[in-house]
Amino acid sequence: MRVIRACRDMGIATVAVYSECDRTARHVRMADEAMAIGGNPATESYLRIATIVDAARMSGADAVHPGYGFLAENDAFAAACQQANLTFIGPTADAITLMGSKTAARRTALAAGVPVVPGTADPLTADVPLSVIDDVARSIGYPIMIKAVAGGGGKGMRVVERADDLAGAVRAARSEAAAAFGDSSIYLERRLSRPRHIEVQILADHHGRVLPFVERECSVQRRHQKVIEETPSPAVSPSLRVRLATAAAAVASSAGYTNAGTIEFLLDEDGAFYFLEMNTRIQVEHPITEMVTGVDLVQWQIRIARGEPLTISPGALLTPLGHAIECRIYAEDPDYGFLPSPGRITSLRTPGGPGIRDDGWVEKGTEVTTFYDSLLSKLIAWGIDRTEAISRMRRALTEYEVAGIRTTVPFFHWMLAHPVFVDGRVHTGFLDEVLQNRPAESQEGVDLSLAEVASVMACLARVSAAGMAQGEASPRPPISPRPAARTWKQQGRLEGLRG
Repeated sequence: MRVIRACRDMGIATVAVYSECDRTARHVRMADEAMAIGGNPATESYLRIATIVDAARMSGADAVHPGYGFLAENDAFAAACQQANLTFIGPTADAITLMGSKTAARRTALAAGVPVVPGTADPLTADVPLSVIDDVARSIGYPIMIKAVAGGGGKGMRVVERADDLAGAVRAARSEAAAAFGDSSIYLERRLSRPRHIEVQILADHHGRVLPFVERECSVQRRHQKVIEETPSPAVSPSLRVRLATAAAAVASSAGYTNAGTIEFLLDEDGAFYFLEMNTRIQVEHPITEMVTGVDLVQWQIRIARGEPLTISPGALLTPLGHAIECRIYAEDPDYGFLPSPGRITSLRTPGGPGIRDDGWVEKGTEVTTFYDSLLSKLIAWGIDRTEAISRMRRALTEYEVAGIRTTVPFFHWMLAHPVFVDGRVHTGFLDEVLQNRPAESQEGVDLSLAEVASVMACLARVSAAGMAQGEASPRPPISPRPAARTWKQQGRLEGLRG
């Protein structure tokens, strides 16, 4: 829907693709045309490269926008579009290959003179014995992070505090990486103490120009997944902003990168920053950058793809106009370990008013399934400063009403009132620490392990499939009652708020 809106503003016709369960989705109805591409599982639809390319050909489309999920960072998809004489609205396949490999990306950053977190220079493939990995880990120094070479989104990632835990963590990381990315290769990095996750949006055209934007703060994460993003970062001074922007542009130039991308850094407690990775696509959190710069990033993706030079004034991009915050509204139950909450939305009221933007896709009657990511909306609040942005976001959250499923709206209202967040003192481990250390009497349920979540997800998928086959809304999963305790609603003093 975000891409369709940008195209419509530019007078460009659009063709949507959809799986069976998305046949009545809003993006399908909003596009000028729509084409079916297969069954509900992504492997039968949204991940089928040949089918999507064929749909583009049959529709007469001349370009493909990959969005920010599924095949957005898939070099084979970009190459297939090119071979079919379709313009891929993103970087080249070679750039995706280079920066999609975390170890190759680290080498690219070093070649550009940008520091990286101490770690391995080359992939540790499946044939590298544990004894070698143990020697490497000891040379780096504990604690360490194990990461998937082809990874992202926290998959294939493990924290190892001591040598005795290395073997099990390596096995788990390799298994998860193989399942998620088809590649079990890993690499090791030293784990920094209480770092911030800072990222820099860039645009790069085909004429050699690279423009970095004001940084985004993405340190509020749950299990390595971003939850709240804001710009500018409360920890970044104007001089540090320039250094981060210069480093980001240098990495992109070193990679020969074009179109939109994001350079991610870790910022330690002493103010030193290190290159982490590059996302070779538009990011979920791109709206907050748009809110403080006035630049339509998706429109510029399209303009760059058709050969236009960047004409944006670079100075304006590093001088934010106000402050913006984004909360990712998920169909999850924060009262029960953030368990997925599929089902039919029976009523919906989204917020509005000054400074509020809601990039959502659901509506009354939408069936939220277990087949895809449970992100319902990106709620964005803008203010003249951080205090106003937080205040507006909290007001917007009180207006957000969803019935039929559970969402993370009450959790965000609680989170935005937390004194550590209000003071801007967050780090990447902050939220997990808060959730783990909450007093027992105020916990809403157990925080399920990944294995338990996977087991419940499999159950939900079976229940959802059965319900859809009968034309019914997916019922709640057969789980045990929640313990009697305060809910996020009560914790955030949100009595009466549905959601």
